[in-house]
Amino acid sequence: MVMTRRALLAGLAAGISQANAPQPAAQPPAGFRRDKGPKPRSTPPVCLYSDQLPLEIGYEEMGGLLKTLGFDGVDLMVQPGGHVGPEHADLDFMRAIEAMNGSGVDVWMVSTSYTSPADPTVRLAMQWGGEMGVPCFRPGHWKYGAAEVEQTMGEMQRDISIFANIARAVGISIGIHNATPDCVGASIFDTNMIIRGMDPHLVGYDFDAGYAAAQGGAAGFAVALKLALPRIKMVTARDCYFSKEGGAWKLAECPLGEGMVDWPQFCGTLARAKFAGPISLQVGHAKDALPAIRKDLAFLKKQLAAAYGG
Repeated sequence: MVMTRRALLAGLAAGISQANAPQPAAQPPAGFRRDKGPKPRSTPPVCLYSDQLPLEIGYEEMGGLLKTLGFDGVDLMVQPGGHVGPEHADLDFMRAIEAMNGSGVDVWMVSTSYTSPADPTVRLAMQWGGEMGVPCFRPGHWKYGAAEVEQTMGEMQRDISIFANIARAVGISIGIHNATPDCVGASIFDTNMIIRGMDPHLVGYDFDAGYAAAQGGAAGFAVALKLALPRIKMVTARDCYFSKEGGAWKLAECPLGEGMVDWPQFCGTLARAKFAGPISLQVGHAKDALPAIRKDLAFLKKQLAAAYGG
């Protein structure tokens, strides 16, 4: 069935009403450990997206490596075939966070590839994340696919409204990522239409600087950032450019500072807004990842130091 604009708006209104309905305060489970989560900061903690590292690296080794490299935290990926998979997520998730904390590295974000709030793994990740003080949660990407655009947006809105109710109960915030063009939310304006009536303390953006610049160019990037800024929960640090291959333009990732993102302007805007949420570094432009991670981390820290004053 094709969803009309009227039906979409009716669905949005119903979902928003459900998401904003008063909820009973969640009682923390036995052994509550929220106080061991990250402490508030005045500057953004720089994290590495854990999926950048080989699966052979254990949790303790990962924490030590991130600390040695100079990261403040980790963006912990929960997905099939990842460091934390669905098979033993209940044990692995707790072990991973405790190992990171033991190495002096905070878990600031939990990112997943899941989009259904009915999935037991994603519910478990949100529950454990909230219990152990992880501030931010990022769901997966909703694909447009063959369905009507407005139908897909309505389905995404329904799912996010349910995620918002879970987030309220467990004490975590949701960041929607602006991904590639075949996903809902590649344009910040799509996501804004879907979440603008939801509680801004619960639902906001994982603002991907590289993809936002690719989607809108310099002028569009500035407008998208201005729109998203009050709701940015986390930032993905990525840079990219368009290259022409075989007569077709393709998006290519590159080291930070070598693509379309104006990093001094971007970091300056974050600083003026007093943004202190996590920044997740994602390096998808190099086969030899470790040198690329070091280079991008040094560049990002330099930009943040200049913008935030040291």
